[in-house]
Amino acid sequence: MATQVKGRWKKWLVPVAAVCFVFWVCFVSYIAWAMRQPPEVFGHVMARMPMPAYFVIPFETLWNRARKGNLQVGDMAPPLQVKRLNETSPVDLGSLWTERPVVLVFGSYT
Repeated sequence: MATQVKGRWKKWLVPVAAVCFVFWVCFVSYIAWAMRQPPEVFGHVMARMPMPAYFVIPFETLWNRARKGNLQVGDMAPPLQVKRLNETSPVDLGSLWTERPVVLVFGSYT
């Protein structure tokens, strides 16, 4: 009787593990896609993320790959509009360029 129980477990274990693996790969692919979207879309996806997902998804690796970019040291910055803290209208990054380099500091204050 014990061998019959073992046989049943072996019979179902591989298909169940395969389905779980396929589900995990699809879920990771969806998160990787969301990380490459604008912040509003990514925030919408992350707001609905169940807490256990944070333990099974390689977030740091996905985030580093999604936000890597392709600028090299010394390259010109892409066209960008930024909002200064003391002004309400955005300023074009190209208009800030004079004879000195412009330094932008990005950070999270949350």
